[in-house]
Amino acid sequence: MNVDEVMTELARLGTAQTKKVLMRHGMPESGFGVKVGDLKTLVKRIRRDHDLALALYDTGNSDAMYLASLIVDDERMTKKDLKRWADKASWQMISEYAVAWAAAESRFGWELGLEWIDSKKSKVAASGWSTLSGVVALRPDDELDLPALERLLARVKQQIGSAPDRLPYVMNGFVISVGSYVAPLFDAALTTAKGLGKVEVDMGETDCKVPDAVAMLTKIRSMGRVGKKRKTVRC
Repeated sequence: MNVDEVMTELARLGTAQTKKVLMRHGMPESGFGVKVGDLKTLVKRIRRDHDLALALYDTGNSDAMYLASLIVDDERMTKKDLKRWADKASWQMISEYAVAWAAAESRFGWELGLEWIDSKKSKVAASGWSTLSGVVALRPDDELDLPALERLLARVKQQIGSAPDRLPYVMNGFVISVGSYVAPLFDAALTTAKGLGKVEVDMGETDCKVPDAVAMLTKIRSMGRVGKKRKTVRC
């Protein structure tokens, strides 16, 4: 399929109700409102198509940008590509998920994650924290910089209270990811989570809530799943 064919299909798959729901979460008006399940069905037809993914992302259409993250070839993604994606992300579903997935599964995930969390643009910083969450979920512990991760946990505790926009949400998610996927740092993550208290984020006109990090980590430990790595962070 080429870009025009995919965009035509996305327009057909979009519904007014789904668009209304996604716009309440922050999607721009230009999105068609395609359900994730329908996007995944489309992925089965396209499979991996790196050039198509880059072209779709550059359309600026939310549905196309999300789809791009599902069909892109991570090994071919350059730092320039990923930085462009982070800068062009139009809302949180793209910055915190699509961009972060592509970055985390590339060879530049750790490097760019650390760079992005220092960005003055909150959406880029959000991509950074989400990317780091993906990196710890994917990489074996012996490939991770555990002292650096401990310092990042301390940074979350220190900065989350003054972090703008949705940054507290993704920082809280980072604590959960470290505790869930990095067994040697479970106790440090749980201690950090207890120190965060109730994390407040304006979720707009939605029923979404910030996950309780302590409750989630406690549940994961009770299920015996601490340290269970993932094959992919895409979903």
